[in-house]
Amino acid sequence: MSPGQLVIKRFLKNKLAIAGLIIMTLVVLFCFVGPFFSPYGEYEIFYIDTGTGEEISMYDTEGLKKPGVGVNVKAPMSSAHLLGTDADGRDVFTRLMYGGQISLQFSVAVTIIELIIGVTLGAFAGYFGGKTDMLIMRFVEIFYCIPFLPMMLIVSAFMMAFGIMPEDKIYYLMLIMGVFNWAGVARMVRGQMLTIRETEYMYAAKAAGLSVPRQIFRHMLPNAIPTIIVMATMDLGSFILTESTLSYLGVGLAFPYASLGNMVNAVNKSVIMRNYLNIWLPPGLLILAIVMAFNFIGDGLRDAFDPKGRR
Repeated sequence: MSPGQLVIKRFLKNKLAIAGLIIMTLVVLFCFVGPFFSPYGEYEIFYIDTGTGEEISMYDTEGLKKPGVGVNVKAPMSSAHLLGTDADGRDVFTRLMYGGQISLQFSVAVTIIELIIGVTLGAFAGYFGGKTDMLIMRFVEIFYCIPFLPMMLIVSAFMMAFGIMPEDKIYYLMLIMGVFNWAGVARMVRGQMLTIRETEYMYAAKAAGLSVPRQIFRHMLPNAIPTIIVMATMDLGSFILTESTLSYLGVGLAFPYASLGNMVNAVNKSVIMRNYLNIWLPPGLLILAIVMAFNFIGDGLRDAFDPKGRR
């Protein structure tokens, strides 16, 4: 049995890891496939004829001309709106799908950016050592010292001052978060490289005259991939929480676009918090499910790659 098959076998024996995988599969299907079957749009506002009780979509221009038509805000759960409508008259269930989609995309994008920067710099620091290692590690320490949340608040203020549109803001936040969160990855990869470069097969690779990039990316990094995968999985859950926190504070994705964080933001209004659990509780539970799933998968991968560490 190959090492890869052994890892898969050990992973499949971990019940929590399988539970996390099932939860994550269901969440991805809900967020990315669900919108294709939803009869409503992400920004669609619903109105109600106060006389007849008939619901009218914002796209029904003729219906909106009727007298006594008002926004159907905070509608209760029903067959038409499974989770009711929010304080702006939009379908909560539909926005939950789009919000989860945005939050997952955000988390994956930030993780990819941090891995590209962190793995590259960490690999070079560990391989070359000496002054190169010292210089890169000083940069790592600088980035560790930057207070993340105050910095994001400042960045958000700058984006507002420069008039950056809400739909573009999320991409700037992805880039900034990725750029400022690579230090942990770089330090971890550096430690792996320092160990691997002293192995016999690396001495043989140097003696064979292989180029530095080939030594690093073909022979050293593959041996660090298990650790990188585990760390990336844990970071995915962490960045979901970070995005939700930023959106909750008004720094993340702005109205009318949906994210799990700005949906939970409705809890800031005491009336909604006490009387309309259907508006803010579902996105909160979805955040919990995603973070738990990523953590279960990460723990399962760690135990599968390093069964001795579990003992």
